[in-house]
Amino acid sequence: MTKVRVAGIDIGTNSVRMLSAEVTWAAGFPRVRTLHRLMRITRLGQGVDERGYLSGSAVERTAAVLREYRDLMREEDVEAVEVAATSAARDAANAGDFMRLVAEIVGSRPRTLSGQEEARLSFLGATYDLGPLLPQGDAVLVVDIGGGSTELVVGRDGDILEEISLDVGCVRMSERFLGHDPPLQRELADMEEYVRKVLAPSTGRISRWTPRLMVGLAGTITTLSGLELGLQRYDGDAVHHSWLTLEGVEGWYSRLSALSLAERKDLMRLEPGRADIIVGGTGVILTLLRELGWGRFLVSEKDILDGLAISAAGEARG
Repeated sequence: MTKVRVAGIDIGTNSVRMLSAEVTWAAGFPRVRTLHRLMRITRLGQGVDERGYLSGSAVERTAAVLREYRDLMREEDVEAVEVAATSAARDAANAGDFMRLVAEIVGSRPRTLSGQEEARLSFLGATYDLGPLLPQGDAVLVVDIGGGSTELVVGRDGDILEEISLDVGCVRMSERFLGHDPPLQRELADMEEYVRKVLAPSTGRISRWTPRLMVGLAGTITTLSGLELGLQRYDGDAVHHSWLTLEGVEGWYSRLSALSLAERKDLMRLEPGRADIIVGGTGVILTLLRELGWGRFLVSEKDILDGLAISAAGEARG
């Protein structure tokens, strides 16, 4: 049995997150003991969909958070770090300059994940600790709603069967469609129709594997779970492996989209920083549930960060 201290950093469109952990390998399988799981909203991808490049202010906000994470990793004697940059960095014209800055701060050049790589790591992170919830011999669908894109991955018994990346994320949909406060019904309908059209070519690819379990990841979904549970501040242990139903998501979508931004911030005291993009993200997951025919799904606090940490541990042990 070997033990290694590692970190995974996910530089996303909306937030920068870090997991520092102690990974133990026993009989070839990882066990992850969390040291810190941190999230800071930096909006790196703000305006990228329209302008095509990362703004200076967004880059500086992100750099400040990375310096904070670097200092913490040094304190915890982290031996290996895996850094991933997702949708915003893939889409930006000045991504190369940003990557060099990240490498200077963290000491490791980030990987710009393709949608397929992102899907594989998300699936690993979401499923490694399912235990008895994991359907033996049947497929699992993992849905990861990011700021710029949504990853759909189907796997069974450790094998990846389908990897799909869709350019519909909570930030991208909010910026593209929801121009009024609160959003107009016309804007909501246009957004939902767009998500349906983008998803349509993939529904058959997913349904043909008849997955028995759907697992939902990332901030939109964990925030909805916290609201459903009535949490006043975010509690990852309470959220992890809770369930959300189609009816519950429909109810929150209707309620949140009828509120102004100020009212949403007041309601969402557990995650006020997501108030301006929660309607866009909820519209994405609701449309997916309807189009794929799911009545409920499992919420996971574990996600691509855990996949990155396990990957870093694997490389560190050779």
